[in-house]
Amino acid sequence: MDLGVAELRPDPQRTGGVTLLVDGVPQSYVDPADPTYLHFDYVRRIASVVDAIAPAGAPLRVLHLGGGALTLPRYVAATRPGSTQLVVERDAALVELVGRALPLPADFDVRIRVDDVREVVGRSTDGPFDLVIGDVYRGAAMAGGVGTASFATGLRRMLSTDGVYTLNVTDLPPLVLSRVQAATLRAAYGDVCVLAARTMLRGRRYGNVVLAASGTPGRLPVDRLVRAALRDPVPGIVLHGPALDEFTAHTQPSPD
Repeated sequence: MDLGVAELRPDPQRTGGVTLLVDGVPQSYVDPADPTYLHFDYVRRIASVVDAIAPAGAPLRVLHLGGGALTLPRYVAATRPGSTQLVVERDAALVELVGRALPLPADFDVRIRVDDVREVVGRSTDGPFDLVIGDVYRGAAMAGGVGTASFATGLRRMLSTDGVYTLNVTDLPPLVLSRVQAATLRAAYGDVCVLAARTMLRGRRYGNVVLAASGTPGRLPVDRLVRAALRDPVPGIVLHGPALDEFTAHTQPSPD
């Protein structure tokens, strides 16, 4: 690959399931026969945002920052037919590999652009989008520049009035990066929440934290997200309002 060594590893426990690893780090899991099957709990939390921000089945305009094996574009297309989606992925060789080994169904309206997400956010005229999903990683580390205040502000300009930005953050106790990213989004957006496994927020393990933000105060469907978090096989918690105040206390936004 252009930005690492990629491997597509079949799942011995699920026929047809495939894990994409880059430099040995799991990046995506796909079951091409069932795009609604989501193996990783953080991906299910992002999908809960997809499910909650509009009536069931309603099409969305979605921008994906980072492509991987296109797990979430497949999910959006399957659950919200008629959605128009743009995926920005920097690694051209990865795009070619996934397109050849795990092709999208012909009726999925998904465009893929090989580009740097920072460049796209800085100059793109695409949009407005109902949803932007940020999952930009090099191995286990968030790509540089995508967690800054200017990046968050630039993304807000690409959203529709009620649009939502959701971001995947990998972190470890005491969740310093997650707190900084939450504070950064709160400085740029009118409504922010944090979604994660209970064990993650209790500081017991390395893992993923998902953030959701909207420029419109009160826009996030927090009650629906809480119900989805409680139903998940890996039970989750949603931090919003006073709970998020406590989570980000004494934390400054990420500087540029």
